[in-house]
Amino acid sequence: MIYDVVVVGGGTAGCAAAYTAGKLGLKTLIIEKKIHLGGTITSGLVIPVMKSGNNQINTEFKEALTAELHSLGGQATYHDNSGWFNPELAKIALDNLMRKANVEVFFDTHIIGVKVEDNEIKRIKISKEILYVSTDERDMDEKKLSVSIGARYVIDATGNCEIGKICDCRFLEKDKEFQPVTLRFMMGGVDLKKFSDWLIEYDKDRNVTTYENIDGNIHLSTAYTWDKDKKWALEPLFKDAVKRCILKPYDTNYFQIFTVPGMPDTVAFNCPRIIDYNNSLEVKNISKALQLARQNIYRYLIFCRKYFPGFEKAFISNIADMLGVRVSRRIRGKYIYTIEDLRAGKKFENPVVISDYPVDVHSNKKNGSTLKTYNEYQLPLECLMSADISNLFVAGRCLSADYMAQGALRVQSSCFSMGEGVAKYIRTLVQS
Repeated sequence: MIYDVVVVGGGTAGCAAAYTAGKLGLKTLIIEKKIHLGGTITSGLVIPVMKSGNNQINTEFKEALTAELHSLGGQATYHDNSGWFNPELAKIALDNLMRKANVEVFFDTHIIGVKVEDNEIKRIKISKEILYVSTDERDMDEKKLSVSIGARYVIDATGNCEIGKICDCRFLEKDKEFQPVTLRFMMGGVDLKKFSDWLIEYDKDRNVTTYENIDGNIHLSTAYTWDKDKKWALEPLFKDAVKRCILKPYDTNYFQIFTVPGMPDTVAFNCPRIIDYNNSLEVKNISKALQLARQNIYRYLIFCRKYFPGFEKAFISNIADMLGVRVSRRIRGKYIYTIEDLRAGKKFENPVVISDYPVDVHSNKKNGSTLKTYNEYQLPLECLMSADISNLFVAGRCLSADYMAQGALRVQSSCFSMGEGVAKYIRTLVQS
């Protein structure tokens, strides 16, 4: 089987790339290691999709996903942002979109090898295993099934640039260029009316705490961090909880909550942010981060029940099955985008992203994070082309950019645009 495009990784960038390629008539396969698509939106519970300006390009996939989710009752437009998505319904919506675009999807599938000749990917080897009973290790090896797939072009949308690693591409990451990871979760059983009535009276700062009733459904958000860049209304509650040993000081570094469309008694948490064990490319570090995060989540449950009216009967309803990783491996592309390019708003001949999302770099140090807004900027297509493999593209957080610039470009809306822009360019290559 020969495909025009094989997309490895079914997250935000990968889904946008596969859907766009399929809609453009390319024979497309998307390979996903989990049993559903969506990546950070579904597995990572990273909601909402943040706005990235009024002049974005390559937005057709995001618009299609928004419309599909809306038809399922899993989307809301809140504070002029249409990216409030229901992560469970997003799994169904993405299946629907891939079917409409004639994209073939392989779930629960892993890459076990890539054949490279003359700086070009020739074949990708995938592995599927059959469940059976055996006590003989040699017998297990014999019963493993594998198949090779031909590909004209490959898009690495794995986040960690796993295909690039297998192909021995060059990378840009440096020692200690890590950001804290986050393990998101949700609580159900929340009386949102009771909570929102209390919250909007308790915190009058509408730059922190927001509220809106949309078609009879409550939508809200609020936050607290240990940084001193602003006065946080929730700070006395966190201080008291630490004093009473309900929370640990560590737990107060970052706290943010949102409501979820189609889940009228549920609140989603953008925390805990783990300030240790942040090398997401090392199994030992990530394993420790996961264990630590789940302990933090339980402490948040006790905290919310005690301090937040409306949470008296709350329960943990969902813990993300992947960490929220902000930065990891970054490929060396045909162009390396820099923070200087971003600050200057440099223009390019072939932009794939236009955005004004701030440089958002989290730190494990108090008052050490960066959140700085610049004027509108562009990302060139060449940042998504491998400098080493002629038919390998990337999309998502593993783009060719320096550490600080990547901190502005890693967000989901820009990842959508990257995937879509790459697919459109590949269509021109196939046609030529």
